[in-house]
Amino acid sequence: MEPVQTVETGPQIDAMEAPDGEILGKMIRDARKEKGLTLEEAAKLADIGRSTLSKIENNQTKPSFEIIRRLMQTLELETPQLFVQSAQSTISGRRDYTRVGRGEHQETRTYDHELLCTELTSKRMLPYISTIKARDVSEFETWVRHRGEEFMYVISGDVTLYTEHYRPLHMTAGDSVYYDSGMGHGCVSTGKEDAKVLWVSLEM
Repeated sequence: MEPVQTVETGPQIDAMEAPDGEILGKMIRDARKEKGLTLEEAAKLADIGRSTLSKIENNQTKPSFEIIRRLMQTLELETPQLFVQSAQSTISGRRDYTRVGRGEHQETRTYDHELLCTELTSKRMLPYISTIKARDVSEFETWVRHRGEEFMYVISGDVTLYTEHYRPLHMTAGDSVYYDSGMGHGCVSTGKEDAKVLWVSLEM
């Protein structure tokens, strides 16, 4: 995901209860003001649009998982598990689908993510297809890191997965890897074309 460092300090919310839009908006607005940040400043730090942040604070839009994560990290809040099903839930038989090419796109400096099955918010796993735009690890300002585990499958192209405790891992179409996403990491394309991968992220 977006290469920003997770901050473990600051106010926390109950990870088992996802706040509704109004509560989430107020939490973000209060944290932003406490840090003395304007809408423009906070939006720039989180790499989102000012209007998007304003709509989130005023409960006028449903933000994606990636945008929530950026805001929580920028404002030093613990990421609310909006997409994680409570262990106490009795819901069963859930289903969601995404038609080809119709996922929710979230573009960053290094990746172009297509989030899949976004209508079902109460799920343990976050699946998404990513086009790897980065060509060198130096394009990442810092390690990507967040709580949980990740599975990555290379759909097409060639990639190199950089992690802070291991040598670079060179991968090609059909290769896969499973790793602790709390360990700093970053992925770059190494072939002629931008590589495409399937990521499945489990936030714990």
